[in-house]
Amino acid sequence: MNENLFPISQEPLIHVGILHAPTIAFRLNGCFTVNGQAVSGEQTARFADGHVEWNGQCFKELSFEPQHADTTFSLFGVTIGIHFHWERQEVQTFQGSLRFIPDGEDVVAINDLPVEDYLTSVISSEMSATASLEFLKAHAIISRSWLLSQILKKKLLEENQTKPVSCIQTTDTYIRWYDREDHQLFDVCADDHCQRYQGVTKATNPNVVQAVQATRGMVLTDGHTICDARFSKCCGGISEEFQYAWEDHAYPYLKAVYDRKEAGDMPDLTVEANAEEWIRHSPEAFCNTHDKHVLSQVLNNFDQETQQFYRWEVDYTQAEIAKLIKEKSGIDFGNIIDLIPVERGKSGRLSRLKIVGTKRTLIIGKELEIRRTLSPTHLYSSAFIIEKGPAADGLPQSFHLIGAGWGHGVGLCQIGAAVMGEQGYSFRQILFHYYKNAQIMSLYS
Repeated sequence: MNENLFPISQEPLIHVGILHAPTIAFRLNGCFTVNGQAVSGEQTARFADGHVEWNGQCFKELSFEPQHADTTFSLFGVTIGIHFHWERQEVQTFQGSLRFIPDGEDVVAINDLPVEDYLTSVISSEMSATASLEFLKAHAIISRSWLLSQILKKKLLEENQTKPVSCIQTTDTYIRWYDREDHQLFDVCADDHCQRYQGVTKATNPNVVQAVQATRGMVLTDGHTICDARFSKCCGGISEEFQYAWEDHAYPYLKAVYDRKEAGDMPDLTVEANAEEWIRHSPEAFCNTHDKHVLSQVLNNFDQETQQFYRWEVDYTQAEIAKLIKEKSGIDFGNIIDLIPVERGKSGRLSRLKIVGTKRTLIIGKELEIRRTLSPTHLYSSAFIIEKGPAADGLPQSFHLIGAGWGHGVGLCQIGAAVMGEQGYSFRQILFHYYKNAQIMSLYS
């Protein structure tokens, strides 16, 4: 595929969607201008009859431009970790321009800023800024690569007037995946759906600034394309391949990787018996660590609320799982008779799962749809096996899930890479461990 040929020769300006609500309160922490008018202090923008209303006036688009590069603005009530177990709201502060546009019956707050400034925040927001410098360099390169590849992909789709497909539905299957294409009004969102971005709220550590500056303009490439460099918290021992989480396209640099120094023979986890044995055990891997020193470097405070991620367990009663699946899927399956693995990826993650109920049977996928359907928030991953409890009247009275890893598992494993950084691996060694057959090049200086 040649959609990501290198048309980028200077640092781009990107557009990040931060907040989406009928009314948005914000504060301009310094002098901004609107149509030549100087303004500062606390403000409110709201949706009004297809427009953005501010200060008694209505706009199709409302932009606040900072008068100095270091001038900031703060947004109130920014939700982070949307639909995750640690979801919460914060006041967050950003640099760059602030723009509001109407969408449906809401207004959307968009932050326009240069790529490198964005990355400084992402690296600090995705993990603790005290991680090793080599790991931070590696993450700066993959975050930049993913971002620019998505921008170019969006541009190509717009030029070709092509609408991306993210759902396949038949009478007995519902296969859906979630990607950046869900956003049409901006390049990326500020939450985990894309890359976690919290403005200058977290961007305070000089190591992050050093890592971004040292790798300025550097991206992973595959021939003539910028790599769609995915990453997740913990692969669970073997990383996943792209096509099991998103559209059915296999990338040569997103192959399954045994996450350890001496790879050896990698088990075929697409085979159910192998996946069950793998998940029931805790094999050696870079990401198989409980080192609080390393984890405190990789995980923000709210991420550290998750204690078990390499291997984890969840229990549901029959009543709990029947109610949960009905609420999350919108489908009344009745009581749940069985959960049957249909297809697994190379990491053991389920990409298709059959739900057998007394009223309905349906195969669902891909991995994130499965995780959303079987949890009030998200399961840590879709790499799990199912144990059914004793039956009564032909129905299992409980379901016990034993799982592996945290996230989709594709590309770089953040915890594994952090361990590699602590063990003295260079950013190049870290990148080439997770992205086989990729190269590094500089797009702009």
